[in-house]
Amino acid sequence: MEKDNVKEIKQEGDLKQTPNLDFILDIPLEISVELGRAKIIISDLLQLGPGSVIELMKLAGEPLEVLVNQKLVARGEAVVINEKFGVRLTDIISPAERVKQLGS
Repeated sequence: MEKDNVKEIKQEGDLKQTPNLDFILDIPLEISVELGRAKIIISDLLQLGPGSVIELMKLAGEPLEVLVNQKLVARGEAVVINEKFGVRLTDIISPAERVKQLGS
């Protein structure tokens, strides 16, 4: 009978050590995809109109950056699916790199 009790306690202990993450699965996150960035002065911004072109600080063909809550998690390429834009992920940032970003 004692052996059965030990098994039950051990099994309960194992459950306590395994974190149950189900409660965070419904938390909404903001996902954005960055094509590139640019810096311009206010006078140039005020002169923008239809047909204006803003030159980005990224070369054509460079991967897009996928951000979750403004933190880089992946890189990818633009695709079109059923007349909507999408991103095909080509590189996932390692968990170690993602943890480093939490401090910044």
